[in-house]
Amino acid sequence: MTKPIFILASSSPRRLALLKDIGIVPDKIIAAEIDETPQRQELPRTLAKRLAREKLQSVMAKEPKGLILAADTVVACGRRILPKAETPEQVRDCLKLLSGRRHHVYTGVALRSADGKVLERIADSAVIFQRLTPADIEAYVKSGEGIGKAGGYAIQGRAAALIRFISGSYSNIVGLPLFEVAQMLRGCRFM
Repeated sequence: MTKPIFILASSSPRRLALLKDIGIVPDKIIAAEIDETPQRQELPRTLAKRLAREKLQSVMAKEPKGLILAADTVVACGRRILPKAETPEQVRDCLKLLSGRRHHVYTGVALRSADGKVLERIADSAVIFQRLTPADIEAYVKSGEGIGKAGGYAIQGRAAALIRFISGSYSNIVGLPLFEVAQMLRGCRFM
């Protein structure tokens, strides 16, 4: 029996690298084009799950066969959803908010199995930054690492030196909860 094709519904280089870390190389990569704007009063966990599902549905419309994996990561401080930082100012604002506080990183994962069944999971990791000085924040902003990252930081880079505590999946904070993904793929007899 041959394995079905495996499609990653994401153009994220971090998600691709994480999958490669566990021995999975997608046959195709198709970026899902969806509106990622939170709905009015939508909670962070719900947003991550909804966006993963919508990304999956977007790619399913183009690819009628094969396994398709979609994910979306949301960083939240309480009920407040932090943006994917697009400017140095947004990175600075995110770090000021996260300084010395616990926040959560939610990743919604949606997988269409070869037989068409849709599986969904949500991963939740807690992170606490040390109290950041203005110099800490400016040095990180100048590094440019926070641009394009949910919450304005990348744990797999310089921000690692500023984080004093994590609880939950490290790979989830990077962008894809590998334990949950592996469990889903094993359930589909792909791994």
